[in-house]
Order: sequence, then structure tokens, then C-alpha cells
Amino acid sequence: MKKFAGMLAVLLICSVAAFAQERGHEGGAPEGHEKGGGHIPAHGPEAGGHAAPPAENRGGPENHGGFRDQPGHPDAPHVHADDRWVGHDSGPRDAHYHLDHPWAHGHFNGGIGRDHIWRLGGGGPDRFWFGGFFFNVASYDYGYCNGWNWGTDQIVIYDDPDHVGWYLAYNVRLGTYVHVQYLGA
Repeated sequence: MKKFAGMLAVLLICSVAAFAQERGHEGGAPEGHEKGGGHIPAHGPEAGGHAAPPAENRGGPENHGGFRDQPGHPDAPHVHADDRWVGHDSGPRDAHYHLDHPWAHGHFNGGIGRDHIWRLGGGGPDRFWFGGFFFNVASYDYGYCNGWNWGTDQIVIYDDPDHVGWYLAYNVRLGTYVHVQYLGA
């Protein structure tokens, strides 16, 4: 009986460790994802430096169009396999991403870039979390994250070189991204 209890204890400890890894921060690329194919960009987008085009030409969520650059690609900002960020070209003066108080909740220090893959823990565009960190999606980008699974999708956070106070959350499963603001830990 003691031998059985000992084996049961070892199995429980192993399952807790496996569950914790599945729900938390992970390293390495995930396997078998649909549109994003598990591709994780090596770096964030280059600084645009362009003036913002008129909203009606950008294909924003309210008037869709303009991001599906090839058959089978999403009609949302996305990243190609060559790490080209489609849709991140409006430049630093884009009023959709202006913040009166950038970094109001501080800077995210949980790990940025391809070596830091996070599993979403819940919420929605107005407030979501992972690893004890909280974010919200820019209201202008809400329509670009409709297909996100807020309880299980993996994301990678990148710095936004054009829009002060914003980060870019890249969805590994879908290959799409949105602007997000850090709300604190």
C-alpha cells in the first residue's frame, strides 16, 4: 500500500508540473497551428515614420479591407513568414494610437520578443491577462482580434516603434497582431 501511495504522489507531482507549463510562460515555437503556422517573428516591425493615411484608406475594423494582401491571408494586420509586418505602416502620427498619458501603468517587463511566448489566461479585448500581467487592446483594433481564443491562444509581445505607450501582441495561432496597452501586474 505504501508503494502505491508513493507512486500516486509522484504521478500527481508530475501532472501538476505539466499543467503549470501548459498554462504559463513557455519557450520555443508551438506546433501545429493553423494560419500562423506556429511562425514567430524574429523581431517587431521597423519604425514607419510615415504620416498616417486617412482612416478610410486603411481598412480599419469599421470598414474592413486592405490587409488581405494574398489569397488565404487574413483581413487583419498580420506577419508574413519573412517577418514582414503587414499593416504596420501608419507612422507615429496615427491618431488612432495616440495616448495622452503613455506608460500610465509602467512598462511591461515580463519578456518581449520571440523567446517569450505567453498563453492567454482569460478576459477579452477590453482586459486580458497572462502570467499575472494585464493588458487591453486598442479600441481601434477590436475587430482584428475577433477570432482570438482568450483562454488558450499563445501570444508574443513586441515593442511598437511608432506608437508611444503601445505594444504589439502577435497571435501565434492566427499570425495576426493588435496594438495593446500594458495595464500592470
